[in-house]
Amino acid sequence: MPRKTNKRSSSVKKLGFDIGKYLEAQSSEILKRVKKFDKRLYLEFGGKLCYDYHAARVLPGYEPDTKIRLFKKLSKDMQIIYCVSAKDIQRGKMRGDFGLPYDQQTLKDIGDLKDKGLNVSCVAITLYKGESLADRFKKRLENLGIKVYVFTEIKGYPNDLNFIVSDKGYGSQPYIEIEKPLVVVTGAGGGSGKMSLCLSQMYHDHKRGINSGFAKFETFPIWNLSISHPVNIAYEAATADLGDYNMVDPFHKKKYGVTSINYNRDVENFELMKNILDRILGKGSIPYNSPTDMGVNKAKVGIINDEICREAGKGEIIRRYFRYKEEMMLGVESKETVERAKEIARKTGLKPEERKVVKPARKASEEAKRKGKGNKGVFCGAAIELPNGKIVTGKNSPLLHASSAAVLNAIKVLAGIPDDTHLIRPKVLKSIDRLKTKTLGMKSESLNLDETLIALSASSLTNPVTEKAISKLAELKNCEMHITHIPTNGDRSGLRKIGLNVTTDAIPT
Repeated sequence: MPRKTNKRSSSVKKLGFDIGKYLEAQSSEILKRVKKFDKRLYLEFGGKLCYDYHAARVLPGYEPDTKIRLFKKLSKDMQIIYCVSAKDIQRGKMRGDFGLPYDQQTLKDIGDLKDKGLNVSCVAITLYKGESLADRFKKRLENLGIKVYVFTEIKGYPNDLNFIVSDKGYGSQPYIEIEKPLVVVTGAGGGSGKMSLCLSQMYHDHKRGINSGFAKFETFPIWNLSISHPVNIAYEAATADLGDYNMVDPFHKKKYGVTSINYNRDVENFELMKNILDRILGKGSIPYNSPTDMGVNKAKVGIINDEICREAGKGEIIRRYFRYKEEMMLGVESKETVERAKEIARKTGLKPEERKVVKPARKASEEAKRKGKGNKGVFCGAAIELPNGKIVTGKNSPLLHASSAAVLNAIKVLAGIPDDTHLIRPKVLKSIDRLKTKTLGMKSESLNLDETLIALSASSLTNPVTEKAISKLAELKNCEMHITHIPTNGDRSGLRKIGLNVTTDAIPT
């Protein structure tokens, strides 16, 4: 029988965040900021664009597409510029949420925005120094009818301000024609050249007699939550690979006597930013006395249950540790980042084993090992926390990967189907076995999660019980899951489709 523990009375996750309140406050604040300048505001838009799963995890009730909803409220006054770094394209940098390289993520974001009725006016390839893959990507975008501008690296940045703020610096960069008062400048990830593009545009605007302004949109850290609040610490954990850390904004404290929280790079760069803006627009033209002033962040307005958000923040801190550990094992992250994430968890008083699904997954792995004693191979365990708090486990077998077993057990429990019921028809299994081992020459017929979902679909055509179980897959979205071993590509794909929040002990398979 699937293992079930930690039962709670409610079958629905409680909310800690109200999207409606947040969207109203945030959109209103952005439009107020636009009015501070005569004709135009460049809004540097940080964080994930279309699918902000980090925010959804730490602020329960925040939907991954909340930023899209915000854009739609502002759309009549707004145009979008999308930035991607030529350096990131050349080195094949990947986005962790979808597992896509930055060029593919750019295309996905543009397509997702279009599907929501929002058009990207152009793509800016930034920090360009002759990268061949960036040249190829430019041609691809242009073949798709997307306008592309190429921004080169400026010599002497950020030290030689006389050169940077001149016709040979910002003035040598292309000028993007602007049609709306609000210009959202977003990108595939951090370091995509968004700020430099904004400043370059402002330099050109000023020469044309346009009094444009600048502001930053960052959801985290939330400036009016304490530095020790788990939601803010979760942001620090999320950027452990960048070495970012939260700190009190000293400029804000000195000017207003108010404690506000920012992160180190914004604080460290504020004087430089202020000096550049003063050179572009004239000293004292920008109404900002601190990095906090420069930001537009009303996230705290949306928090309706602080305790729920605190618990969610703690869960994310542990989740990030496991993610970095997995990335280190895969060779894409450093040991220093893992140690930094572990230290962030430690100073918060958290241990990795406190994640509810960790110990049950490890126990399932040990059970698989005991049952398979004397056999060679890997013994994997997986555990899922259902919306009502029950923990359901699964382990690998000659038939199923551990992820597949856990998901099947979970939807059986949700549908009230007996544990000994076979959801996948024997004929379907034999057909898949024949394809994998005889036709394709694969060693194992064991189904990964992607294959299991296809097999479920095929079986549901003749089995109403399976169809009932499939209808429960949607209830697994945003549920917590832990796996003892690094998931295969087929498992990872299936887990992403279902929308589970997965961590792993990252034991090689």
